[in-house]
Amino acid sequence: MKNIGILFGQENTFPQAFIDRVNTKKENNIKAEFVKINMVEQGEAVPYEVIIDRISQDIPFYRAYLKNAALNGSAVINNPFWWSADEKFFNNALATKVGVEVPKTVLLPSNEHPPDTNEISMRNLEYPLDWESIFNYIGFPAFFKPFAGGGWKNVYKVNTREDFFNIYNSTGTLVMMLQEEIDFTDYFRCYCIDRREVRIMQYDPKQPHHLRYVKHPKPIERLLLKRIENDVLKLNNALGYDFNTVEFAIRDGVPYAIDFGNPAPDADLHSVGEDNFEWVVEATANMAIHRAKIHKEGINNLTWGNFVTTFANNQILRSNKSKNEIMYDD
Repeated sequence: MKNIGILFGQENTFPQAFIDRVNTKKENNIKAEFVKINMVEQGEAVPYEVIIDRISQDIPFYRAYLKNAALNGSAVINNPFWWSADEKFFNNALATKVGVEVPKTVLLPSNEHPPDTNEISMRNLEYPLDWESIFNYIGFPAFFKPFAGGGWKNVYKVNTREDFFNIYNSTGTLVMMLQEEIDFTDYFRCYCIDRREVRIMQYDPKQPHHLRYVKHPKPIERLLLKRIENDVLKLNNALGYDFNTVEFAIRDGVPYAIDFGNPAPDADLHSVGEDNFEWVVEATANMAIHRAKIHKEGINNLTWGNFVTTFANNQILRSNKSKNEIMYDD
C-alpha cells in the first residue's frame, strides 16, 4: 500500500476534501490520510510515499520532520530543502533570467544590525547608500516589503522619500526590498499544480480578503491568457514548486509577476470560491496519486527547479572545461 499524507494547520476545508477526493478515486493500493507524527527518529523513514505540506513554513519541528522524511525517500510537496532556502528577492532575480517581467526591485540592508553584530561586522557595506540612485531607479509611489516571508506582513506603500525613511526606521532587523509600483488595469492569481496544470483567476487585491476572488469575471484576451499561462509555467519549473500561486499585475497589456513564492497558498472553499476550490482539490489529488505511482523506494523523490539544476550542470561543465584547458596548456 502506498500512503499519501497531508500535513496542515488551521485550515479546514481543503485537507478533508483532498483526502476524500484521493480515496474516492479508489486507485489500487493507494490511500490518503492526515499525517500522524509521534516519535521522530533520525535517519528513519516515515510511512508516507507522498506528503502534501501546508504548514511547515510556520512550525520548524514539522520542517525538520519533512526533511528527514525526504532524506528517506518521501516525495514531499513542496521540496522542504528548496523552500527553506527560497526568498522573494531571489525569486525576482530568477524571473529576470527566465524571461518573465517583474517590477524594478532593490535589496536593502536591515535598518538595525542583526543580533550579536555591530558596525564592524558590516564593514563591507558602503554607507550611506546611494539613496538618490535607488529612488530614481524605483520611483514613487513604491512598495516596501520584506525580502522573505508572506501574508502581506510588514508591507508598506511609500509615496515620498520621507515616507520611506519613516518606515525604514521602524523595520528593525528585517531585511527589506523597495519595489516599483505597477499601476495595473487587471490582476490575476494563478494556481500551478504539478508544474503542468494552471488555473488563472481574476483577483482584486484591493478588496477585503473574502472578496478578492472575482465571482463574475470578464472575458480575458486570448493572447494575454496564453502569456500568463506560459509565465506561470516558466516560474514554477524554474523554482521547482509543484503547488504554488503566482500573481500578475497587468500594465499596458504586459503581465508583471508580483508575488510568486506561495508554496502553501490559500485553498479555502470560503475564500477561493466553489469553482476554484473544486479545481485545486482535483488537480492536487491527481498530482499526489501520480507521485505515489512513480515513487521509487529508497531514492530521492523530491522535485528540484529546472533552472537550478541546469545552472549547476553548466557550472560543472565550465569547471571541467577549464581543467581540461589547463591540462592541455601544460
